[in-house]
Amino acid sequence: MLLPVLLSIALVFSLILPASMLDTAPVMAQGQVTPMVADDTTVSAGNYYPPECDVGNWTDINQVAAGELHTVGLKSDGTVVAVGWNNDRRCDVGDWTDIIQVAAGGDHTVGLKSDRTVVAVGDNYDGQCNVGGWTGINQTAAGVFHTVGLKSDGTAVAVGDKDHGECNVGEWTGINQTAAGFSHTVGLKSDGTVVAVGLNRDGQCDVGNWTGIIQVAAGGEHTVGLKADGTVVALGDNEYGQCNVGNWADITQVAAGEYHTVGLKFDGTVVAAGGYVPCFLPTPCFIATAAYGTPMAGEIEILREFRDGYLLTNAVGRALVDLYYRVSPPIAEFITEHPSLKPVVRAGLVPAVAMSAVAVNTSPAEKTAIVGLFVLVSVALAVWVTRQRGRGPEYIRW
Repeated sequence: MLLPVLLSIALVFSLILPASMLDTAPVMAQGQVTPMVADDTTVSAGNYYPPECDVGNWTDINQVAAGELHTVGLKSDGTVVAVGWNNDRRCDVGDWTDIIQVAAGGDHTVGLKSDRTVVAVGDNYDGQCNVGGWTGINQTAAGVFHTVGLKSDGTAVAVGDKDHGECNVGEWTGINQTAAGFSHTVGLKSDGTVVAVGLNRDGQCDVGNWTGIIQVAAGGEHTVGLKADGTVVALGDNEYGQCNVGNWADITQVAAGEYHTVGLKFDGTVVAAGGYVPCFLPTPCFIATAAYGTPMAGEIEILREFRDGYLLTNAVGRALVDLYYRVSPPIAEFITEHPSLKPVVRAGLVPAVAMSAVAVNTSPAEKTAIVGLFVLVSVALAVWVTRQRGRGPEYIRW
């Protein structure tokens, strides 16, 4: 009885819209050079909690990269700046020097140095920051839980999560550029063809017949290729229209987020396809956001902090969050279509919000005591119910 109770509470804690889905910047960064404002300053749009969009005072920036909840900027002097969520030190790049390219993964940051070695900080649960021995690297790419390096001889190396084969790049040769998605890796070959490894449940790795490609990008579960004639191809997950790029023309660069695709045109304008729409519109969304009516409600910020600081730091928590994101949109849509349910759902979320607030605002010792008390109460309740059932229903007093 106790295990289902704990798992149910963990799921409730994850009933929030991911902050990354509120961003207009790509969630996955493939180490691509993103165009700057003409005066080398930066602008951004998206979620301001945490402050991953707080880049207004940045200057002399040569390249930027966007992770799930943080933004990284490479300065012209080879130093690096970063803003956003920093619970796992992904923004601790203040001492980096001689950097020539940066990439941002889900919870980690990667820097390529001028001597072709690589540095990385942030979440290292799957070994995605174990790049200290890399040499002769020309480009890096960062997925959510893995890191890829393109070597000067056209081969590739990769570290991090290997559950879906996303790090199986050891046999690649003749590679000009790499890109990393959620659980897949893409390589652009010198002859304009493309290779890909990793999770392929949506066909995101079925790039074997692509030709004439000059740049690739990898999104959450889709892959994008820019052709030499300025057109674009894409395949993989298309639930939100992120692969609807067949009519694009005159494109000079592409980028892929978790659920959207962006193209930079020759005339400096931008086109985009896919992407989540906030819950105040009649489209799929998540339960807590539907209940509170805005993704920026204070209660949702508390839940989001708990999710990012606790659930997403371990494999079980990530699996629960991923499961919830896949099954919850129809429920949230139903709530949105029936406003009378919103107060009921908000009332049901009160315990989750309260417990999340306690978890994120207490010391480690206090957290241990609270968890211990919760376990003891749960066990006592389970024992009491079991004994009452053994005595028969006529003895149970609620």
